[in-house]
Amino acid sequence: MGMKTDDTKWMTEALRLARLGEGLTRPNPPVGAVIVKNGRVVGRGFHRKAGGPHAEVYALRQAGARAKGATLYVTLEPCCTFGRTPPCVEGIIQAGIKKVVAAVSDPNPRHAGKGFKQLRRSGIEVVTGIVAGKADELLAPFASAMIRKRPYVTLKLAESLDGRIADAVGRSKWISGPEAREVVQGLRRQVDAVMVGAGTVLKDDPSLLPRPSKGRVPFRVIVDAAGKVPANRRVFLDEFASQTILVTTKRCPARRLAEYAARGAKVMMLPAVGRGVSLSALLQSLHVRGVLHVLCEGGSELAGALARANLVDEWVFFVAPVIIGGDGIEAVGGRGWKLAGAPRLNIVETRRVGGDVMIRAK
Repeated sequence: MGMKTDDTKWMTEALRLARLGEGLTRPNPPVGAVIVKNGRVVGRGFHRKAGGPHAEVYALRQAGARAKGATLYVTLEPCCTFGRTPPCVEGIIQAGIKKVVAAVSDPNPRHAGKGFKQLRRSGIEVVTGIVAGKADELLAPFASAMIRKRPYVTLKLAESLDGRIADAVGRSKWISGPEAREVVQGLRRQVDAVMVGAGTVLKDDPSLLPRPSKGRVPFRVIVDAAGKVPANRRVFLDEFASQTILVTTKRCPARRLAEYAARGAKVMMLPAVGRGVSLSALLQSLHVRGVLHVLCEGGSELAGALARANLVDEWVFFVAPVIIGGDGIEAVGGRGWKLAGAPRLNIVETRRVGGDVMIRAK
């Protein structure tokens, strides 16, 4: 194996480890690290939660004395500042690592490149850009928080071949098959918040939590400008009611606000835009709570409002081989666009998921 292929192999392993922490690290990014000596892994680590050790620290602890003269593979530039934990750069230098291979530099403009500079100054060889595309994808939510001061938004829609998400009476269970629903559970485990509109909670009474959870309890964000959702829904009654955020405006009746609060849910009172909630203010407020990645699961009105406000970073469509017809509920509601000005997406992935087709677009 050449040097390059080796680097790719070990970085791919570091990325696999990083993904084990996805959905658990907010407001920090998921990071993975692998220490290799003489072609063998001597230490592995990933960031498990904010305030806990970074990936490099776990890997260095596992490697112990074997870290001397070894190569460290890490998915993100090691930190060089004191946060809740000491800077990893110091630990790497002290352990006697002779080479650091990193996928990408820190997206935080204040820190970018500083860690690499310190490592090079102390005589450590630094190689960057290995498997950068995959690492960038993993870090996109963190980069969004650092640069745009808002979470990364993924909008998921399960729809019929003719673009309907429910029939005329609002029935939507189950347009897509069990395999697609599995993939959605995986998406829920990757994110920090799962968001839906009031209509979805009224119709489906979903729990919005990933099954199985694998330790993940994302915030559940209910967008309900008028306070239509009663407090007897699952998101207010289960043991994670304190993870429910009801987002509303001054139109919400006071007694509803009291009911939500009595259940232990958080209420976010935001400015209105037209009949709805200001979605940019909503994303701002979630950012302040450390949310990096939001998965919106509809419905139609919320999807349309996000699309019109140009706030969707990634679209995930599950298209089922079923036709619902004209009076069904369209996937993206509200006013449409004239063709010349309609949003055009780049399709980045298509694959079969059971009997359905998954289309990922940006």
